[in-house]
Amino acid sequence: MSADALYLEPPRLETLPKLPNSVVLSFRAFRCWLLMYQRTWRASVWSSVLGPLFYLGAMGYGLGSLVDKNGTAALGGVSYVVFVAPAVLAVHSMNSGMGNALFPVFGGMHWNRIYIAAKATMLRPVDIYRGHLLFITMRIAMNAAVFIVFMAAFGLITSPWAVLLLPAAVLLGVAFATPCAAWAVTLEHDMAMNYPIRFGAIPLMLFSGTFFPVSQLPGWIRPLAYATPLWHGVALCRGLSLGTLTAGSAALHVGYLAALTATGLWFGARTYRRRLYV
Repeated sequence: MSADALYLEPPRLETLPKLPNSVVLSFRAFRCWLLMYQRTWRASVWSSVLGPLFYLGAMGYGLGSLVDKNGTAALGGVSYVVFVAPAVLAVHSMNSGMGNALFPVFGGMHWNRIYIAAKATMLRPVDIYRGHLLFITMRIAMNAAVFIVFMAAFGLITSPWAVLLLPAAVLLGVAFATPCAAWAVTLEHDMAMNYPIRFGAIPLMLFSGTFFPVSQLPGWIRPLAYATPLWHGVALCRGLSLGTLTAGSAALHVGYLAALTATGLWFGARTYRRRLYV
């Protein structure tokens, strides 16, 4: 046997396909939630559109008719419905962020187990988290946009700065959604999801300047109100709608909400990794 016959060529190593970057993978996770929403969007019409509209009518025009009879000096000289409309927008964005981050995230782990199926793919836990947040951001933007259209249709906007109401409302909603999602993924029982709504959202709605100025609260509780994220969102939306927002206060409100969002993103990247890595 010749030496050439004994020579064996080393096997060629096939080049593995390159893994898509995190942005691409996050959008793939987002498309999964978008596909699901295309089949279930009708169930969200009431909570997303009609509920806030009726709430604005009851509080703004119903209660507002009684408030306006006693003068509007404490409201800055505007009618009560004009005063409360941007605050209801802020509350609506907060509820949209929390509602889309708590129960769907828990369901992704325990009910429909979408997260469990997603981790069997090339998606990393951080991609699953960011993709879901993209969908939550879309839902917040849709709900806020519809409400802003209603505000404009009823003549409740008095400033051209109101064109920035949509990004302000989305920022507020995402500031609540990121920490809620980061926390919800760690839960083992669904009863705990009622706590942020019962002890968080409801007190914030009542004492963050939504229905009356914070200056009417007792002096000892005002600093607590000023420290809440909803107050910053209400003040930002109201200032844009009424045209009373200054550059300094805008920077304060946006910085606070952006910092809360960044903290939620940091926290969520770690809680998702702990829960979804085997």
